[in-house]
Amino acid sequence: MTPKLVFDYFSQINKVPRPSKKEEKIIAYLQNWAKEHGIDCVTDETGNVLMRKPATPGMENKATVVLQSHMDMVCEKTSDCTIDFENDPIETYVDGEWMRAKGTTLGADDGIGMALQMAVITDPTVEHGPLECLFTRDEETGLTGAFAIKPGFMSGKYLLNLDSEDEGEIFIGCAGGANTEASLDVTMVELSKQYFPIRISIDKLRGGHSGDDINKHRPNAIKLLSRFLYEASEKYDLKLVDIQGGNLHNAIPRQAEAVIAVPFADKENVRVDFNVFASEISEEYHDEESMHVSMESTTADKCINDEQAQKIIYALNAVDNGVYEMSIDLAGLVETSSNLASVHLISKEGNRASIDIVTSQRSSIGSQRKAMSIAVSSALRLAGFKTTTADGYPGWKPNSESKLLKVAVGTYKSIFGKEPKVRAIHAGLECGLFSEKYPGMDMISFGPTLRGVHSPDERLLIPTVEMVWKHIVAILKEIE
Repeated sequence: MTPKLVFDYFSQINKVPRPSKKEEKIIAYLQNWAKEHGIDCVTDETGNVLMRKPATPGMENKATVVLQSHMDMVCEKTSDCTIDFENDPIETYVDGEWMRAKGTTLGADDGIGMALQMAVITDPTVEHGPLECLFTRDEETGLTGAFAIKPGFMSGKYLLNLDSEDEGEIFIGCAGGANTEASLDVTMVELSKQYFPIRISIDKLRGGHSGDDINKHRPNAIKLLSRFLYEASEKYDLKLVDIQGGNLHNAIPRQAEAVIAVPFADKENVRVDFNVFASEISEEYHDEESMHVSMESTTADKCINDEQAQKIIYALNAVDNGVYEMSIDLAGLVETSSNLASVHLISKEGNRASIDIVTSQRSSIGSQRKAMSIAVSSALRLAGFKTTTADGYPGWKPNSESKLLKVAVGTYKSIFGKEPKVRAIHAGLECGLFSEKYPGMDMISFGPTLRGVHSPDERLLIPTVEMVWKHIVAILKEIE
């Protein structure tokens, strides 16, 4: 695989555990790597790592360019995978033109960006002006590193963000976002012996990125499960014993399960209804080839009191999920969306428990994002939940007059004989925060082709890595 240096570094990176908020091992790896290669390296108090390399002789008068990626990865795995993300390496393999991981996310988001940076800074054949390589921490779960960067930490005039997922596309804008979280204290009551406990589950969905994949007809496991709970509760004296679904705020939930209980006389009718429901959603989402639905008997001695259980079911069905508004300025761009990311029943002392819900809202218009958060919060508050919406992160406003963009478009056309697409993205990028703290910095984002990010189906299209490499090298040589 070429460039060999890039894939060698990517292999090394995937041997180092780097879950979001637990990046200490990858920070230490980068620091030691820089020391071994004689590269100037500083780390700020948050853990962001910045490496600096002088210009190639004769190019000292060029403006400083920053190459940037994030060091953390989303840690998702299949139900039968036993990996310990805090200690074990990611196991990769090649499947035709794609690189994948065995039962887990691949970590190419954004490990391949890191590898590209490391290759640029060590390959003596790359011609460049003054160069900085920034590796930020905790991009996936809070943009913690980008939020904490102080003015003056970087000195570049231009920034190449290497965290996009479609080769041949150059991004010049992104959505802002915020999480709305909700909690409801519930009382657990004794479950009568006259009720039959049943576990129902929906899993092995494709899932995906809650921003970039929100418009790709990916079912949300929690919403599907909630629909069945509503239909069953309308027909039967249904008791809600437990509900669990989703994991990460920025991933479309791939799995959800609930334990319910119905009178013994109704258990076979519920099974028939569930089979009909499974057939319906299989028809709706016929491209979800791996979707698995199941119903089985289980045991239970307590359930949520009836009034609160009904409100929970109503709330999960009422809360917005998916695309809310498309952009009127950029064709095909999702403007505003929301993702019902997770729901968990958390047991507490005695008969106390809580239902905790996490949602995320995104929009390229700040006021629309706030409106979406208000709508989600309102639906949950009507059911008695207490809600909070975080401050979130800003969007990145496109600059069609960008000098860096013109160079990137020109070099791409020169290398590949075709025009790249210039786009904005519905996902969040750290560029929004950089633009606030470095208002004069000229930025673009691009990268090799990835699919299935934030899920165990994550894969990297191998030939596009070399294409991105050639493009980076050309930009660094041409930019003044």
